[in-house]
Amino acid sequence: MKKIVIFGATGYIGAYLTDFCKKWFNMSEFEIIAVGRRNTNFFDNLGITYYSVDICNPKDFDILPTDNIHTIINLTGLLPAYLSSFNPFSYVNTNITGSVRIMEYAKKSHATRVIYTQTWAEQAGYWGVKEVLSPELPRKLVYSGDHAFYAITKSMIADTMRFYKEEYGIKDFVIRLPNVYMYAPKISYFVDGKEKFIAYRYMIERACKGLNIEMWGNPNAFKDILYVKDVCQMICRCVTSDVDGGIYNAGTGKRTTLLQQIEGYIRFFSPSPANDMIINKKDNPSFVSFVMDISKAEKELGYKPVYTFEKYLKDYKLERELKRFDKLWEGKHHE
Repeated sequence: MKKIVIFGATGYIGAYLTDFCKKWFNMSEFEIIAVGRRNTNFFDNLGITYYSVDICNPKDFDILPTDNIHTIINLTGLLPAYLSSFNPFSYVNTNITGSVRIMEYAKKSHATRVIYTQTWAEQAGYWGVKEVLSPELPRKLVYSGDHAFYAITKSMIADTMRFYKEEYGIKDFVIRLPNVYMYAPKISYFVDGKEKFIAYRYMIERACKGLNIEMWGNPNAFKDILYVKDVCQMICRCVTSDVDGGIYNAGTGKRTTLLQQIEGYIRFFSPSPANDMIINKKDNPSFVSFVMDISKAEKELGYKPVYTFEKYLKDYKLERELKRFDKLWEGKHHE
């Protein structure tokens, strides 16, 4: 039986992906193995084998299986959203050294491929300049700000994967992610070391309470709203793809304006939706408009986004009610 090993399975995307894989793959052909840093029996109820591994500790890798490893999925990474102060060594230990150990494990176990989630901050130099971000655009880092060093460390692993591909034949699938929308209980994170609200979750919680929502800046500014389960779909397609790997944008290719977002939150979540719940704050800062070019993923992977903005809101509402992963995420760092 072919094994799919998911590093970072206890994280936000990881929990959704591990559950998604059980439904996507034929379980008589594939076995899902979850790997995370925490000690938990959460995955027992899913019938999934789980290993507690700290990727910063090389000896922890000794407990992992090495037979019939087909795919390794690397969702690990220390984000600036988790840190109240800058510590470059924490980024290096987890994002670089830990991920190199994962690549060594891939080589040792003769994995056919490694799938890695890369930050779209590696294209930060195009933000505000290009509205459509292509996967073919060369890397253009911005070397200041709280995402700079994070993006540097993540980019090194994307390059390292290319080395392992050329030297050892391990296919390298790099999926570039913008902000991924999903239900999670945390509604705050760190920006430049200061705790702030995660805007969309904060607005959804206000809508659920029937409270007004402020609309900052340009109401026609737009984003590519990518739901977590479409990320899961793309990753799963990489597992069985015949291509040799490459860099792929995750997204929907669709523009959703700020006004459409807020109107959707009110319509789906407010107990008594009304147009006057929106308070215009046009003088406040807006966000950079963008959409992801997903044509390469559509052509080479057969990827097709399933979750429209409305469908994402409907599923978010269900996940918020079910709270399926809240127990797993208890005590987790701020997102």
